[in-house]
Amino acid sequence: MQKFKTFLAFDIGGTKIAYALVSQDGKLLSEQIRIATPKDNKVLYETLKDIVHQFESQIDGVAIATAGEVNKENSEIIASVGNMPEGYMHTDFVSLSSKPVYVENDANAAMWSEYRLGAAKGTQNSMLVAIGTGVGLAFIVNGMLLKGKSGAGGEAHFSVNREKKRKCSCGLWDCYEIYASGTALGLDAKEVYGRDDVSSHDVINGLKEKNPLAVKAYQIWESDVVRGIAGLANIFDPEVVVLFGSLTAFMDFEKLQKEVNAQIVTMPLLLKHAEMGNDAALIGATLAAAEKLNKDA
Repeated sequence: MQKFKTFLAFDIGGTKIAYALVSQDGKLLSEQIRIATPKDNKVLYETLKDIVHQFESQIDGVAIATAGEVNKENSEIIASVGNMPEGYMHTDFVSLSSKPVYVENDANAAMWSEYRLGAAKGTQNSMLVAIGTGVGLAFIVNGMLLKGKSGAGGEAHFSVNREKKRKCSCGLWDCYEIYASGTALGLDAKEVYGRDDVSSHDVINGLKEKNPLAVKAYQIWESDVVRGIAGLANIFDPEVVVLFGSLTAFMDFEKLQKEVNAQIVTMPLLLKHAEMGNDAALIGATLAAAEKLNKDA
């Protein structure tokens, strides 16, 4: 018997917080609501607390997908919170509710929803690349979410060259993230256009108008995305690689799948667009929380 049936799910990022009621099998029970992420961490915590209080009587637990790496106990952040407010890493999520609170990295949560219900359903080994301001990575290995020794496994902060050309948000040089993210596309635009007043938005708008500079910048960026996927595929040998994020809407998946498979030494893979959309992290965190809590109940 399912004891934990209804969850208040959050997707917490640097610019927005989304939340909704979600059932234990991943169905949204309410409209997703989005608010701006407070710049002050105390305000952020109190905002979450107030939202939880509104729904406390309707839920069996709270499921949180968040920026940052989460411990194996799914209770707190242990590293890498990117553009979140100072002190966010030390947020006491467990105290938000009298009901159980489950915390997961947002890319891991999105991967879990794609694995259970979406583009990676039916696989035993799959990979998700979430492309936004940064890059989130997540892996299913032999039917289990890869967590590593501490919970922080699957980070996009590995060097892709030795030039010391671009400093990453993590403080290291030339990480995959600084070549494959939305931020990276903006840097490519500046280099190709030869101007500092252009961004990734100019590239996207230029693609629609078939501007040759925009096309060139995008092709450089896309090639870097592909090289990273190929390298990771050689390590993890996934059946499916799921691409997630608004920039993936402009990708030719058939072409890129051929390019990736031409670069890998493992067996061919399928490159798929994420199917769970903006609800992916909310649903994935809920599915993982329900599975763990009902198993332990």
